[in-house]
Order: sequence, then structure tokens, then C-alpha cells
Amino acid sequence: MSDSSSNGVQPVLQARDVSVQFGGIKALTGVSLSVRAGEICGLIGPNGAGKSTFLNAVTRLVTHGTGTITLYGASIEGAKVREMIGLGVARTFQNLGIYASMTVIENVMLGAHHQLGGKFVQAIFIPLRSWREERVARQKAMAVLDEMGMADVAGMMAGSLPYPLQKRMEIARALASEPKILLLDEPAGGLTHGEVHEFGELVDRVRRNRNLSILLIEHHMGLVMGLCDRIVVFHLGRNLAEGSPEEIKSNEAVISAYLGRAA
Repeated sequence: MSDSSSNGVQPVLQARDVSVQFGGIKALTGVSLSVRAGEICGLIGPNGAGKSTFLNAVTRLVTHGTGTITLYGASIEGAKVREMIGLGVARTFQNLGIYASMTVIENVMLGAHHQLGGKFVQAIFIPLRSWREERVARQKAMAVLDEMGMADVAGMMAGSLPYPLQKRMEIARALASEPKILLLDEPAGGLTHGEVHEFGELVDRVRRNRNLSILLIEHHMGLVMGLCDRIVVFHLGRNLAEGSPEEIKSNEAVISAYLGRAA
């Protein structure tokens, strides 16, 4: 399941038979998933299905026991967490990881620090050093904020932003690293219906403008069905189904396990 794209092109991300175990608890058992170039792939399933654990395995926050995970065919085995962003993987989390007492642009600049040889953090916290690196990072961050429609709030404190803009800023910070693949972990959580629709349009626009591959974990089924090209379903740490949004909506196993009969 999910081993390759339909046209034979190598996937950006490919996981085969991946298992993760915590003590005696099997969080993932032989799951497989691929994300093709330029597509939005949805990953859905009930709470406890192993979705976030899968992202943690991809980003090396947990070590998978069996199976393989590759980026453009190259194994991530042995890569450190801090190295993943340099390999082209950026991620957002369920809980916002913003620096509330820093400005919006400073938060976004942090996303580009790996491209500057680690000197950017000095540029923020020790202003007399690395002015050139700071200038480059600021220009990159400002371009991303403009792309996200947030240029006018660049100088505001991140903690003062409304929640939807904080969500958007977190994606801007991820984009500042110029990723090949973006992993979004429940990005629409806490948004109103109207905000979810606007957010979906933003994600699709970013994907098209950057030809970016996106793996989306989300419980908002309207967003998933309207945004994703393909959907993979996990249940109890295993693959349950895969297909187009229409195929998933009509899949009896998915309806029984997750979507509910009313879906």
C-alpha cells in the first residue's frame, strides 16, 4: 500500500512497513504511506490510530523499530532530529509552538536558521554579531509573510495575534525553511467554520505556488475531503484504507471505524 505513485515517479516521502513500539504498546504496526510530488495527502483516523506517531517517526522524534522511511529514495535512518529540516522536512504541531514574546517576523526567521550555518540565533539574541545573516533571514521571512498575507503584522508580538493568525504564522515559519515536504498536524484545530475554509484556500495556494508536497493530519472532514488529492486511513496503528476523497467517503470499513454512518 502507498508504495509508489501511479505514474512511476519516485515519491517525495515513502514509508514501508513501519512499526513503532513503546514498551509493550504497539503504536504502529507495519504501516505504509507515500506522498507524491506536489500533492496534498491526507492522513486520517480515530484518536489513537497512530497518526502523530507516524509524523514523529518521519521527523525522528521517535525511532521506528522496523520498516523503512525514505526521502526521494534516501533513507532517513540515522538522521538526527535537528537535521531533518535541512533534508527538506518541515512540520507544524497540534499545539502551537510559538515564541509569544518575540515578534512575528522573528518567529518566522527562526525557520530559516539552518540555512545560515546556525548563526541566525546569534543574530537575534546577540544583535552586534552576524548582521549580514540577520538581514538575509529577515528578507526571507518578510517574503514568506507577504506570501501568507501577514506582512502588515510582521512587527507585532506573536502572542498578541488572534489565534487564526498564530496558526498561519506557524506555517510561515515552516515555509521559511524552504521545505520539500510540509507535515501539518491538525492545523485547523480551534478554527471556526469560516476560518477553516479560508485556511484550506491558503494551504492549497501555497502548495500550488511552491509545488510543495503536503501530508495533512486533520479531523475536520470537510477540509480533508475538499483539499486532499488522496487520503490514507490509519486505524489501531495499521493501514485501513487508501483512495481518493470520494472512495474514502464510500468505504464501508472507514465509515464503520471513523467517519460514522451519517457521513
